[in-house]
Amino acid sequence: MEICYRRILLKLSGEALAGGKGFGIDLDTTRRICEGVRDAHALGAEVAVVVGGGNFWRGRDGAAIERTRSDQIGMLATVMNALAVADMLEQLDTSVRVQTAITMQAIAEPYIRNRAIRHMQKGRIVVLGCGTGNPYFSTDTAAALRAAEINAEIIFKATMVDGVYNKDPKQYGDAVKYKTLTFSEVLNQNLKVMDSTAATMCRDNNLPILVFDISDPQNISRALRGEEIGTLVQE
Repeated sequence: MEICYRRILLKLSGEALAGGKGFGIDLDTTRRICEGVRDAHALGAEVAVVVGGGNFWRGRDGAAIERTRSDQIGMLATVMNALAVADMLEQLDTSVRVQTAITMQAIAEPYIRNRAIRHMQKGRIVVLGCGTGNPYFSTDTAAALRAAEINAEIIFKATMVDGVYNKDPKQYGDAVKYKTLTFSEVLNQNLKVMDSTAATMCRDNNLPILVFDISDPQNISRALRGEEIGTLVQE
């Protein structure tokens, strides 16, 4: 089956892995998401996954803790998610490697660009943890950075809503969904697609983002085939 992208980076939020529990890892939900990742990979795409950690910890929630340490706690949260995703993919007979931006020799490979690319070329999914490895940078920024480094054609940003709206659709019944946007519009209108650092990096590196709903994990395959889902952001 013809696909539109040969190499993608999937940004997967920690909240998506929590499912209806709202905290931690819901195994049934994680398995469904991983089935969607496996099916997209089976179409012939090379896939890297950057996972967030918001189902365990958000740096801004640790106001009583110094910011750098709070962000480091969040990086460790992403590793727990990365290991869970990797294990579930392996249970689904998919070859996978976990790489982390902070060296954790006993449980994962260190992130090395060329090695990550080689894994993908050999048909393995690469799951990336620890964000950029630095405080003050979100996992959205990590997704933009890694996508640029591995020469991904697009970032698939899997969220809990079906695209980008002019205002929160959960609060406003008259919210309007965008089919397409530019990064300049995202930045100028302060739309909640991703943080400004990540959006600027994507704009400057001509790296498009497709924002879509992960509640149906088959949306990953639909996006790969070029079906009209979500909101496409590109300059």
